[in-house]
Amino acid sequence: MPPNPPSNDIGSIISLFISQKNLQKRVSKKSIHLDLPGILNDKYYNTNIQRSVLITSLESYRLANDKQIHMPYGSLGENILIDYNPYKLLPGTQLKTGTCLLEISQNCTMCEHLSNINKELPSLLKDDRGIFAKVIQKGVIRQGDSIYLIPTA
Repeated sequence: MPPNPPSNDIGSIISLFISQKNLQKRVSKKSIHLDLPGILNDKYYNTNIQRSVLITSLESYRLANDKQIHMPYGSLGENILIDYNPYKLLPGTQLKTGTCLLEISQNCTMCEHLSNINKELPSLLKDDRGIFAKVIQKGVIRQGDSIYLIPTA
């Protein structure tokens, strides 16, 4: 990676979360440490590197809020909440944030726990729940870090 960040800043990190063993809710963090198998101390660490990081946009929470579905950040299962809508990014797209490089691997599929929040949520967010990324370069991501879209060669 170049020593200076690329100039194409697309947004920033709003909140960070991990899932801890034996806890049903997400735990908010000021920073997360990542290596190639995923997020350290997350209960899903090293389970599926193609789905090791879930990125969600504030847009998902806005869509829910517009339908009077109110929920705290972290409720959608995200690890990283950002202020940029990434849902149209294609697999293979790379994002740099903090000292990490992430690569979009796939769109997030709906899971049952969303209907436990509200039965309308799965259909409302079917294309706007989040995207999965894998770690390409290990490092640390902190709340407030900028996000850079890495141009394809």
